[in-house]
Amino acid sequence: MKDNIIAGLDIGSTAIRLAVGQRAAGETGEQLHILGAVTAPAEGINRGSVNSIEDATSAISACLEKAERLIGVPLNNVWVGINGPNLKCEKSHGVVAVGRSDNEITEDDVNRAVEAAQALSVPPNYEILHVIPVKFNVDNQADIKDPIGMTGVRLEVETLIIQGFSSQIKNLTKAIYRTGLEINDLVLSPLAAAEVVISPKQKELGAALINIGAATTSLAVFEEGELLHAAVIPIGSEHITSDVAIGLRCPINLAERIKLEYGSSRGDKFTKKDEVDISDLAREENMADEKMIISKKYVAEIIEARVEEIFDKIDDELKKIDRSGMLPAGVFLIGGGAKLNDIVETAKNRLRLPACLGANNNVSSAIDKVNDIDYLTALGLLAWGNQLSGHKSGSKINWRLGGAVGQTVEKVKKWFSSLIP
Repeated sequence: MKDNIIAGLDIGSTAIRLAVGQRAAGETGEQLHILGAVTAPAEGINRGSVNSIEDATSAISACLEKAERLIGVPLNNVWVGINGPNLKCEKSHGVVAVGRSDNEITEDDVNRAVEAAQALSVPPNYEILHVIPVKFNVDNQADIKDPIGMTGVRLEVETLIIQGFSSQIKNLTKAIYRTGLEINDLVLSPLAAAEVVISPKQKELGAALINIGAATTSLAVFEEGELLHAAVIPIGSEHITSDVAIGLRCPINLAERIKLEYGSSRGDKFTKKDEVDISDLAREENMADEKMIISKKYVAEIIEARVEEIFDKIDDELKKIDRSGMLPAGVFLIGGGAKLNDIVETAKNRLRLPACLGANNNVSSAIDKVNDIDYLTALGLLAWGNQLSGHKSGSKINWRLGGAVGQTVEKVKKWFSSLIP
C-alpha cells in the first residue's frame, strides 16, 4: 500500500494543506482514489517564502501528523507546490540537427533540443523550476505538438522556462526535509492546480487559472494545450481584510468575519440605507458591548477598490502576452480569496472575460472536503504526481521536471545526512 500512496503539499501563508491519494486498479486501468485531506495553521511562512525554518518545520510536521493519523500509514514522499512573487517566466529557443541517418526524429533528438533551450543565462540567484516545451518546428513546418517519428533535418523547440529564487527553494526544501519527508519535485502551484480545474479542451481554447491566496495571487495562462505564461502578484485576500480593518477601525479578526459575511466586491449593489448591526459579531470577538452598525455600501467600496487592483494587475500580465480579453474559455478563480461575495462578477467586468469559480473536474472523490476551493492546489499536486508516476521516464510529461531543482534537492539531502551522527 505504501508504494501506491501519493501526497500533495500546498504551503500557503496562512495554512498548510496536505492531500493524500492512492493509486489503485480500477475498471479503466489505474485510478487515483483520494484518501483524505488535512489542514494546519502555517507559521514561519510569508508570501510563499520561508522566513523561519524552525516554525515552518513544526507547522509542516503538525500537518503531516494529522494526515498520518487520518490514513493510518506513514507518508514518505510529497509533491510540493511552490509560489512566490520572485518567480520569473521567460521564453527560450533550442535548435539541434536530427541525429539519425534516415532523418527520423527520436525521443533523444527532442530531449537534446529541450536541453539546448535551457542554455540561457539564468541570474546567479535563480534556478530553473520547469522547462515546458510549447511547440516544435521541423525544418520549415511550424507549430508541431509532438515531432517524434516525423522526418526532418533540423528540429527547433520553443520552451517556457520558469525560474525560482534559489534561497527560497533551498529554505523550503530544508524545512520539509527536517520533518523526515522526501520531496518528489517542486511544482509551480497554479500549474498544478490547473490539472484538476481546467479541462484539456479549455486549455486548448485558451484559459487562465487565478489562485487568490492570503498574501499572493498567482496566475497561469494556457493556450493550445500548453502553458503560455505564469506570474505571482504580491497582493492577496489579507490585504482586503487589512483595508476593511483600517476603514472600520476594528480588529483584524472582526474585519475578516465582516468581509466574509457582509462584504461584497461590488459597491453599486447597495445604497447608503443598507446598514447592518454587527454587535453580535463584535461580542463574539470580545469587543466592548457597544452597538456597532456599519454601512454595507462603505464596506463594499473598500473591498471593491482592492479587488479591482488585483484584477487590474492580472490584466497587466495578460497584456504582456497580448491575451487581455482574449481567452475564450475564460478565467477560473480558486483559493480562499475567491470565497468573497460577487468576486466572479468583478472578474468578468475588469478582465472582460468569462469567469467562474474553479471546481475539481478531473479527480473523483467521495470526500466532499477535498473538493473545497481551498484544497484545489493540493489536489492538483496529487494529480500531477499521479500523472508523472504513471508515465514511463522520458515520456512527454517528464519534460516538465526541471533539472536544477533536482540538483538542489540532492545538495540539501547530502547536507542533512552529514549532520546526522
